[in-house]
Amino acid sequence: MISIFTRKIIFSSYSMESQAKIKSILDNNGIRYYVKVVNRRSASPFANGTRSRTGSFGENYSYMYEYIIYIHKKDFELANRCIHNHCD
Repeated sequence: MISIFTRKIIFSSYSMESQAKIKSILDNNGIRYYVKVVNRRSASPFANGTRSRTGSFGENYSYMYEYIIYIHKKDFELANRCIHNHCD
């Protein structure tokens, strides 16, 4: 795992397909990464979840999970270049 002190966010999305594409690019270029998946509807230590108050009627489930991809700071330039140039 990449240390919290040496990591940097390279990508964040609510799309499973987009995060899979970015992970594939990073894998193909030998760049280590860490993915954090955040359930935006679940309770946290700082706030209660909203499901008990609002239910899920009419909710857009495509925004339920946020995917945050971290890489080591030293790899940021290479990863950024590969993502934007679609290196493989």
